[in-house]
Amino acid sequence: MRRGRWFLLGLLAVYLSTGAYHLYKPLPEGLDVVTPYHPAEGVEFLADATWTDTQGNQHTEQEIFDAALEMIGQAQSLVVADFFLVNQFAATSEAAHRPLSSEFVLGLAEWHAQRPGVEALLITDPFNTLYGGIKQPLLSRLEAQGIPVIETDLRALRDPNPLWSATWRICCQWFGNSSHGGWLPNPVGDTPVTLRTYLALLNFKANHRKTLVTDGPDGWTGLVTSGNPHDASSRHDNIAVRFRGAAAIDLLHTERAVAEFSNGTRTALPDRVEANGAVDSPVGIRVLTESRIRDAALDMIDAADPGDQLDLWMFYLSHRAIVKALLAAQQRGVDLRVLLDPNRDAFGRKKQGLPNRQVALELNAGGVSVRWCNTQGEQCHAKMLLHRPRDGDATLLAGSANFTRRNLDNFNLETNVQIQAEAGTPVIADAAQFFDTRWHNEPGRVHSLPYQEYADDSRLRYWRYRMMEATGLSSF
Repeated sequence: MRRGRWFLLGLLAVYLSTGAYHLYKPLPEGLDVVTPYHPAEGVEFLADATWTDTQGNQHTEQEIFDAALEMIGQAQSLVVADFFLVNQFAATSEAAHRPLSSEFVLGLAEWHAQRPGVEALLITDPFNTLYGGIKQPLLSRLEAQGIPVIETDLRALRDPNPLWSATWRICCQWFGNSSHGGWLPNPVGDTPVTLRTYLALLNFKANHRKTLVTDGPDGWTGLVTSGNPHDASSRHDNIAVRFRGAAAIDLLHTERAVAEFSNGTRTALPDRVEANGAVDSPVGIRVLTESRIRDAALDMIDAADPGDQLDLWMFYLSHRAIVKALLAAQQRGVDLRVLLDPNRDAFGRKKQGLPNRQVALELNAGGVSVRWCNTQGEQCHAKMLLHRPRDGDATLLAGSANFTRRNLDNFNLETNVQIQAEAGTPVIADAAQFFDTRWHNEPGRVHSLPYQEYADDSRLRYWRYRMMEATGLSSF
């Protein structure tokens, strides 16, 4: 009995120490960075939108991956892409979804085939192979063309769900996975998967970045977006920023870090990259990753003065510091608008509204104006914060990061850009106009709905959200 107690105490000590270490351990070098502001040329705000007319018919307008494919087609020697989802999972029919994944993969493969000796690299998340539980033909197509595909080594990252991940690291990570012999139902497709797929999935972390860097005819060009080349995501609302200049080189360097800790390679990532040359531009842009995005968002919210316009458009909003900062901004007289996804749809599956409806309850009670995207099966997947002061330059923060603990507190890999420019500068004006049309709706178009449409005053669900956010026992 005494030996049994000591064994259990020892096992508990290993469990607790493993969970604590991987919750707070140092990040790999090159993550959690903020770069200096650089003058940038060709800065564009791009968007995909699905909207409903007054007869209830849906329409989709897309710009982001048309721009991405154009960048690939014009690249002279190098393409580096990092996208969370590159797959056809949960796409019910070709008629309902644009085949973004195959367009992206074929576009990259064809470009590479036409330019012998050029280099390309795709960095992605292991969810595309269900953590090694299935074969992913799209990624195999790139590798057959000689384009390296790096699956991010998520084990190097911190664990947002330590209650489970400590157990997984002790008992389960050593068994790897297999794409043969699965017996459990596939959560996103038809091919059976192993139990090890589900055990890895419960770690609830990802390389959630969505970036593209190329060397085009006018110099280095970067694209940072909230969108994925993923068929079932093709009808989502998304945003992107495309730009040229030194910030694109900074973006390339942030991807070097992921390639290095994931497989120790610098394939397709040259050590020396020459800048485009001196740029005289009124638009400044910088790259932020991981928790630096949180810091920038809080700085923007805290800097908003009474009478300033502050607009937030977000797929998932749950981070407690962000919520508190928004409520404080409202109390000091900032003109604040929050546009949220109702969190009711996930690729054909119905959701319960967590966490946005619970956060909206809190914001609405504090006087914040909240509206819902008028989704009809798709998701309002955009992530952007726009501050327009009464005097001075405006600031736009946009990219892959949801405003949640998992996305902002150094668990996921994320990339955003932050732009400073006069309010009348095209990139700022376009972002503002796009938000305004979603907020107010346009003649004949229904983009958003009032708060009461999805209001949820359940205190039980509110505290469920708070528990999930605090512990990491959630997919948001």
